Amino acid sequence: MSITANRTLAIAGASLLVGLIVLGLKFLAWYITGSIALYSDALESIVNVVTAIVALIAVRLAQKPADAALPYGYHKAEYFSAVIVGVMIIVAAILIFREAVLGFLAPELPEAPVQGLMVSGVATVINVIWAFVLIRHGRAVRSPALEADGKHLLTDVVSTIGVLLGLGLVFLTGWAALDSVLAGLVALNILWSGWGVIWQSVGGLMDVAVPKDTQKTIREVIATNADGAIEAHDIRTRQAGKMTFIDFHLVVPGAMSVDAAHAICDAIEAKLREAVKDVQITIHVEPEEKAKHAGIVVV
Repeated sequence: MSITANRTLAIAGASLLVGLIVLGLKFLAWYITGSIALYSDALESIVNVVTAIVALIAVRLAQKPADAALPYGYHKAEYFSAVIVGVMIIVAAILIFREAVLGFLAPELPEAPVQGLMVSGVATVINVIWAFVLIRHGRAVRSPALEADGKHLLTDVVSTIGVLLGLGLVFLTGWAALDSVLAGLVALNILWSGWGVIWQSVGGLMDVAVPKDTQKTIREVIATNADGAIEAHDIRTRQAGKMTFIDFHLVVPGAMSVDAAHAICDAIEAKLREAVKDVQITIHVEPEEKAKHAGIVVV
């Protein structure tokens, strides 16, 4: 594997360790205080650990080279992992809703507020730092699994900050039922997060096209590096994990030799690989009578 691939795998492995540390801290905060809101926050951290495990497996699988069984590679494995993460987040939200309802029916004031809030605060700082590491690296290497993991951690951070502020009000006002209300708000927040993760991953599984700015770059590269051809049409793109797939039809003069047409294709491919990282290109060469005059005119 490349240095980048090894680093990605190492970061995915480190996420599991960070998740376990944060999980331990959050359960300690709940144990100290008995707060239902902190308990709901700890439940969400269980999802973080599962997310890290799934992401580690998906990242490792996505790095496998294409073979006879999967000739286009294993890149979509990361989208499946992100869907699993989204489902796990929704399950956690349902569990938290249950605890919130039970707590609201029989409210109790949490104990040892300062100690519990401090422990939870340490866990939150760790999550903030690691979330930015995951999102930054995930975007850099176009890893949906790592980016989804990082975004979920940020959602966890927002939830925890809300819980900590709310618990401060619980201790100041003495309104025990607010603890359960906070837990319910945490559940709503992560429910929305889970839906977002699933929706984004489904787009990848459905072969969503690359972003419009990338499409524009691709068209410009083809137009300026197809000297000798007539036009390019039916340009299609799709994203699968970090891989970008491009295919299109290239119309050339009917009398042009195969060698000359092949040379044009090589020139286009070389420039596309410079402009778009991790790309696979398929070009279908056609004679001039196949021109549609609706694509990219290159001469």
